[in-house]
Amino acid sequence: MVYTIQRPHKRLFLALLCLSLLCMALISYTIWKISFLGLMQIHQYLPLLLGFFFASIFLFSGLGILGMVASIIGLPPLNIFQKQTYKTINFLFPAALMLGKIFGINRRKIERSFIEVSNQIIHQRQIKVPADRLLVVTPHCLQLATCPHKITRDPNNCQCCGGCSVGDLVTLSKKIGFHFFVVTGGTLARQTVKQIRPLAVLAIACERDLTSGIQDVYPLPAVGVLNIRPNGPCYNTKVDIIEVEKEIRRFLLEKDD
Repeated sequence: MVYTIQRPHKRLFLALLCLSLLCMALISYTIWKISFLGLMQIHQYLPLLLGFFFASIFLFSGLGILGMVASIIGLPPLNIFQKQTYKTINFLFPAALMLGKIFGINRRKIERSFIEVSNQIIHQRQIKVPADRLLVVTPHCLQLATCPHKITRDPNNCQCCGGCSVGDLVTLSKKIGFHFFVVTGGTLARQTVKQIRPLAVLAIACERDLTSGIQDVYPLPAVGVLNIRPNGPCYNTKVDIIEVEKEIRRFLLEKDD
């Protein structure tokens, strides 16, 4: 059976980032305006320095958002935008979530939009790696809960019975040659990344874990594929294997290379 998941709109996350930046600019201006006379009494250049500081933050954050927009509309990636883009995300993400809460937007919906934007940025960079330098990680909830075989240490213990998606991923890893691990949480996932030292990561997880994981492993390029939860969170989850293979092959070097 093929499982699929509806793609979120990238514009939601971008809109919240832009609104967050605008709110921070207004707050910064208010702080600067209120403190102007007091700073002038201390030193005549202090208001100018504070204004320059706030303007620099606004400018660099704006460049980061421009980098995201450029990636989404398909423009060639510029090195000047790459670092600034993720710095902007890390800087404004908490504010975007707060605004989403104020407007009654579900956090999961915002995180899905972020994952879609992040994936698009990675795709636009056209990163290619050998199969043996690609790491695919997935949570243990992808395994059938009643399965007696332990796969968190060695996924090859999977009997590929077809009861869950793990067998498909094991078969795919043997066919293509990438590293595949099943992990019990974010800590073990980060340990696996340090151990394998891949050039790229593909992670399968829920919105929360993918969002934190993508940010944690930066600057390592990481693409996220959302799991599907027909039985609720963290229990007998599924994944769209076709989508996973598509994302894996996006990363792979051509055989001619």
